[in-house]
Amino acid sequence: MSSTSSVSTKVVIGIGVTTLATGLGYWYYLQWKKRNAVPEKWRRVGTLEQINLFPIKSCAPLKLADDTEFDCDILGLKYQDCRDRTLMILNDSNAMVTARVYPRMVLIGTKLVAPQRLELSAPGMETIELDLGALKAEGEQIKTMVWSTAMQVRFVGEKYDKWLSKFLLDKESGMRLVHYPLEKPVKAINSRMVRQPYILKDDRGTFNDATSYMLMNLASIDELNTRIPRPMEPLQFRGSFQLKMDTDEPYAEDHWQWVKIGDEVIFRVVAPCTRCIFPNINVNTAARDPDGEPLNTLKKYRLFKGYATPAIGIHLGLRSAGSIKKDAIVYVEDK
Repeated sequence: MSSTSSVSTKVVIGIGVTTLATGLGYWYYLQWKKRNAVPEKWRRVGTLEQINLFPIKSCAPLKLADDTEFDCDILGLKYQDCRDRTLMILNDSNAMVTARVYPRMVLIGTKLVAPQRLELSAPGMETIELDLGALKAEGEQIKTMVWSTAMQVRFVGEKYDKWLSKFLLDKESGMRLVHYPLEKPVKAINSRMVRQPYILKDDRGTFNDATSYMLMNLASIDELNTRIPRPMEPLQFRGSFQLKMDTDEPYAEDHWQWVKIGDEVIFRVVAPCTRCIFPNINVNTAARDPDGEPLNTLKKYRLFKGYATPAIGIHLGLRSAGSIKKDAIVYVEDK
């Protein structure tokens, strides 16, 4: 074979490979676009019974009136200048702490006493106010971890460190309050979620474990409560949204792909929410359940293929921003 023929053959093969790769790439793009196309038809499944915004990770939700309107954006729920999980507690080694180790964190309450002033309260403690408007993107920045993902955070102030240390440790130091200083999600996708085909980088949230939003079906919790000796409160699952179904359909959420709340806000279901020991903590007393419930019961019937721990609830990724209120109608895709 002449050198000219050899070159021609290589060119033809190269063109063929390039054409095939381009064709496959376009096919995958079409499949991705199809999977992520927002539904045109919806069906009603219920209403929002409760909306939970947690200013401090692992602590109690913000106390607000029932008619409060929340904004939903890529960082999570927002009301006035208060955002979901943009505050977090570290130990003196700058490692994240949660109520899994310090259950009394669930007793730390928060309420807005002015648009930018967040009041912190706890049993046996004087209240302390935090000026949310004074939290800046400048100042001392340190590195910490939210589970397996690295984060850059900034300290809030020494007086809050002392207050938290006194309540959680009965010491003058040992706990530090930090805030999330950015206007977009930056941490890596949680290692448990990287294989999920629908999760996007904007779904990662602030100090959230996995995603900015999570929905609990109250019918599923009611069914779970029939299996355990001491009924638990829905808040122990710390969902952003608590859905009251129009009909009694526990675990219907396992099969949903899209959720719409009200007229504007649309979510993609990106993964089931796997569970640790956190739901075993009573939100009113901070006591751990003596029998390890509900986690031990969930392990008996809610283990999904590919997951090491049981799942209840669904992680959501925001696809259309907007405002929501309690009692808003909740829809899912109408197949």
